[in-house]
Amino acid sequence: MNIPSELKYTKDHEWIKLEGDVATIGITDFAQSELGDIVYVEVETVDETLDAEEIFGTVEAVKTVSDLFLPLSGEIIEFNESLEDEPEKVNSDPYGDGWMIKVKCSDLSQAEELMSADDYKALIGV
Repeated sequence: MNIPSELKYTKDHEWIKLEGDVATIGITDFAQSELGDIVYVEVETVDETLDAEEIFGTVEAVKTVSDLFLPLSGEIIEFNESLEDEPEKVNSDPYGDGWMIKVKCSDLSQAEELMSADDYKALIGV
């Protein structure tokens, strides 16, 4: 199971990569393996400003649909549009080509509340 140490994580199985005040967000390797084959990623919140923990989209797998929760407050500035045609990138490369959104963070102090890779490993029991 791949859990990159340089990323931050949430209890809802999202990962966060901060670069300045912009966060790239996706779902973890664990989450995509639990969901199974992902067939659709829906994000209709681009250009909206949301609070942390609000739903920013959904991911649909063969057997279920899961809400996606925003880890940090801010404006959603980009959606990975390649997922519209190739949602399976979330399965094959969750931390690379399978990223979902970019957010311009409004409160970087919220990042301190996110989980480290070790904390996330403890959460999922690896």
